[in-house]
Amino acid sequence: MADNVTNELLLEHLKAIRSEMSEVRARLSSVENEMRAVKGHLAVLIQADLGRDERIANFEIRLDRVERRLEISNGGEG
Repeated sequence: MADNVTNELLLEHLKAIRSEMSEVRARLSSVENEMRAVKGHLAVLIQADLGRDERIANFEIRLDRVERRLEISNGGEG
């Protein structure tokens, strides 16, 4: 009788553990999906930042050209 009660208790605990593990797997899957979304958003932000850096670099190059032309022009007039 005691063995039967022990086996039934073990079986109940194992079923409860299995149920909780199922819930943990579902939550983990949800977290993984959210992490993928965050990584995707981060990649987009990094791309936008790189694009902005490139535009700033191009403006700096153009500004340097304009400044050089103005210095040449001012040097010839003065």
